[in-house]
Amino acid sequence: MLKQDDYKQHISEKFNTELEEIKNHLLEMGGQVEQQLNSAVEALITRDSGIAEEIIHRDHEVNQMEMRIDDESATILARRQPAASDLRLVITVIKINTDIERIGDEAVKVARQALRLAEESASPSSYVEIRAIGNHVAAMLRRALDAFARLDLDQAVSVVKEDNDVDKEYGSAMRSLVTFMMEDPRQIGSILNEMWALRSLERIGDHAANIAEHVIYLVRGRDVRHQKSLEDFLDKVNEK
Repeated sequence: MLKQDDYKQHISEKFNTELEEIKNHLLEMGGQVEQQLNSAVEALITRDSGIAEEIIHRDHEVNQMEMRIDDESATILARRQPAASDLRLVITVIKINTDIERIGDEAVKVARQALRLAEESASPSSYVEIRAIGNHVAAMLRRALDAFARLDLDQAVSVVKEDNDVDKEYGSAMRSLVTFMMEDPRQIGSILNEMWALRSLERIGDHAANIAEHVIYLVRGRDVRHQKSLEDFLDKVNEK
């Protein structure tokens, strides 16, 4: 099993530094996206158009971070021609980089819905479902990034398993919102905006689970995506 110190054993100190830098830059990007996600949910719940506009305005910063990390990863692949665990690290960084950028895109979508809802009357749902799922997927993202930082296999597995819980919460929330629409057709427009925001949050949960799957690949060298069942997934992780 891969350990933290395995990336500090190279003869070239420069290579050690390069690997540490792409890890740190990825975690920095993840932290910014996590903050944007939390702010987007808060902007929607409080109907704060100022916060929502700031999130949308700063999306280019995440895009710049993504491109920088891709460039750094490509440079390492070209110059160092890494093998074994080093190659897995660079591949994992590239994949997680993409998922983090997409989470940023979904956070922007939530912010756009916040702008629309800021012009509407108070929602009959009181945004209870959005707050609950928003908090859940933000916690998943934070724990997935922490699993990457610490190469924590158990935590990565836990995040993947939580994706099923988010899916169930999402289904329940959508049914609840449909009920509100049926009870008061005047609320259909605003509730549809809530539904779009919920859809973005559910996708963020998917991306957080993807990040955790990439961590499992990094630590164990096993690709556990697209398993038919959770049991298959766990069997692959625990296989000696």
